[in-house]
Amino acid sequence: MGKKVVVALGGNAILQAGQEGTWENQYNNIKGTAKYLAKLIEEGYELVIMHGNGPQVGNILLQNEEAKDVVPALPLDAISAESQGFIGYMMIQALEEELQELGLNKNIVNLITRTVVSKDDEDFKDPSKPIGPFYPEEEANRLAKEKGWTVGEDAGRGYRRLVPSPQPLQIIEADAIKSLAEGGSIVVAAGGGGIPIAKSTNGYEGVEAVIDKDRSGYKLSEEVDADVFMILTDVENVFVNWGKPDQKALEQVTVAEVEKYVEEGQFAKGSMGPKVEAALNFAKSRKGATSIIGSLAKVDAALRGESGTIISQ
Repeated sequence: MGKKVVVALGGNAILQAGQEGTWENQYNNIKGTAKYLAKLIEEGYELVIMHGNGPQVGNILLQNEEAKDVVPALPLDAISAESQGFIGYMMIQALEEELQELGLNKNIVNLITRTVVSKDDEDFKDPSKPIGPFYPEEEANRLAKEKGWTVGEDAGRGYRRLVPSPQPLQIIEADAIKSLAEGGSIVVAAGGGGIPIAKSTNGYEGVEAVIDKDRSGYKLSEEVDADVFMILTDVENVFVNWGKPDQKALEQVTVAEVEKYVEEGQFAKGSMGPKVEAALNFAKSRKGATSIIGSLAKVDAALRGESGTIISQ
């Protein structure tokens, strides 16, 4: 497959389900992730690495809430920037260590990245993005009343705060990311989907939202002329007829096949749906574009066409 790859890491690459969000837990998970990414760099791929930030943003919001009488709280766009900074720092440290063990000397750059959205996006009226910890229904409803939150049930695991998740329209730093990658640097960028900004009378201003990282990953992949857009998660394949006797793993599939499955409603909105949507959009964007949804543990096999769900024209 092509050499320029945008990799969107799932939340499990930073924090496993049920783990406490300590610095040590997150860094150890990222060290494990870095081992897989270092293999790709050793094989000569130009990597642009994205990551989620939902749990981290949720924890910073809780810190803000607890300390609001001592330290002024930050708006959500600033919290997104904060999470990009410290997660990117962990990525650089862990990946640099792995590359040194392989005898590779590479520049690794974490670029604070902004993503343009529209203030007229429908999600500002009906927030859909879950962030932060899970709550029992009664506690969630109490918090919603006390704090003015929107809350909702998340994939059968409990209730969470919901914030707007508008569609990404443009990655402001895309040209810089492209130049750095083509110059041989490994780039960590657009963490958490990017810092949400919208046009204002004086240019751009931050908005209270969290952007879906996979949707931003498609937009970034398109704008940096990536060959492959890879969404890494905790499953090896996308399935159709999930949970039924005739469930089937998708392997090498065409855009037309995936579009048919989308029309059938095969992919849940709260889990695999946004990933498939983003992967499909990139595979449709131009001839030769390839999208992969697969497992972090088999990332190298996926790029050889031997694992994952691979979508192309």
